[in-house]
Amino acid sequence: MIEARGIEYRSILRGVDAQFADRGVTGIIGPNGAGKTTLLKCLFGALTPTAGRVRIDATDLATLSPRDLARSVAVVSQEPSFNDRMSVAELVSLGRLPHRDRRGRGEEEIATALEKVGLLGLAHRPIAQLSGGERQRVMIARALAQRPRYLLLDEPGNHLDIHHQLDLFYILGEFDGGAVVVLHDLNQALAYCDVVYVLDGGRVAAAGAPREVLVPEVLEPIYNVRVHRAGDLFAFTREEQQ
Repeated sequence: MIEARGIEYRSILRGVDAQFADRGVTGIIGPNGAGKTTLLKCLFGALTPTAGRVRIDATDLATLSPRDLARSVAVVSQEPSFNDRMSVAELVSLGRLPHRDRRGRGEEEIATALEKVGLLGLAHRPIAQLSGGERQRVMIARALAQRPRYLLLDEPGNHLDIHHQLDLFYILGEFDGGAVVVLHDLNQALAYCDVVYVLDGGRVAAAGAPREVLVPEVLEPIYNVRVHRAGDLFAFTREEQQ
């Protein structure tokens, strides 16, 4: 389990308490500026909270070495950096670096990860020749090749078409660990998450099972819209200005 206790970061996060299970998919949702990406970055050490602490499987995040952290957590960020001159397989192989001393180069894990995202046939293609959506799928494959206990993903559906968004959530559903995903699409949160945290103004406004949390009385004051839910689908209309 990843535990966040009393997390504050400058004026963005304000006393956030959250638990992210080692199985299933947990969504973090909220309007722009709510602190979703900041919280995610605090969970894997890209940002150091100004107050509070993060523990991964009962170990304080601050005490983990970079290699031990990489064996536990893999990240798919919104703005990944990579060398365009690398091939697809070379980039995915970077996910095996934390394990090189134990399991060799990990060709099998690399091939399996590329197959899951539908890019095995492009293994030797330079990254520079890929579309934005294909690059995003490569980054997901790199995270899978890392074989972590936790996957942390920041709006991973960006650049993906509908088919590959569905593939992504299938992959997360089959992942043998815990996935934490920042989302804007409330329909995806309702359909694919086991638990959701709703952030508003840097605080947890609600948390729990999607069907209990993603309801008009919670969402309307946060998003300033009218929320209409029919079964498993949301529709939204603009609030009339007074």
